[in-house]
Amino acid sequence: MTETAPAISTVPSHVAIIMDGNGRWAKQRGRPRSFGHSKGVDTVRKTVEAAGNIGIRHLTLFSFSTENWNRPADEVGALFELMKRYVEADFNTLDKRGVRVQIAGRRDDLSADILEIIEKAERQTAGNTDFYLTIAFNYGGRDEIVRACQSIARDVASGEVKPDEIDESLFSSRVDTAGIPDVDLLIRTSGEQRISNFLLWQAAYAELLFLDVLWPDFSPEHLEGAVQVFAARERRYGGVNAGAA
Repeated sequence: MTETAPAISTVPSHVAIIMDGNGRWAKQRGRPRSFGHSKGVDTVRKTVEAAGNIGIRHLTLFSFSTENWNRPADEVGALFELMKRYVEADFNTLDKRGVRVQIAGRRDDLSADILEIIEKAERQTAGNTDFYLTIAFNYGGRDEIVRACQSIARDVASGEVKPDEIDESLFSSRVDTAGIPDVDLLIRTSGEQRISNFLLWQAAYAELLFLDVLWPDFSPEHLEGAVQVFAARERRYGGVNAGAA
């Protein structure tokens, strides 16, 4: 990514965003929900570029949850098609900019064409180190934790891991974002104030910010403002503030 020196004192290393509000944005304009999702992809492009320019190194975007399967079939199909189109259309540009693309989420119930796109993107960008883009697709935080537990349990059963060797470091190595730092700032657009089963392990000490803007209207200025809010907060990780008696 092409980075410019940020005019912000503290830039979060890892920002995660729940991209909410596509459907409502489309409804306000009398258009189908798929239209809002399509516009949301345009916002993804702008946000990835803006994050790199600000100096953020890791960006994780929540694009499709395990609960989203409960949506109408045509909307689910449209979301999958958008995922394919985004990766296919933007892959070369992201690769040239030094972006490493990773996908978090279940893969055992994805179609062969989606899996092929995911694996190609991850394989061909594996050596990039300028910027790290993680797309949470078919993802649920509880599901991720269960899968991590199952992975460790298999190793315990085989004798590769002893129960007293299980610690936070080992567990972190089994989640979908292994090797990526914990979330510093978690943003949700649309005005809703919940994290919706997103990065439950990784966001344990994240600063939370809920913005009253629908995702298609989210701009680089919104991202910069969010980072400025983050910079003004004091992160104590369960301790007391430096000025406390």
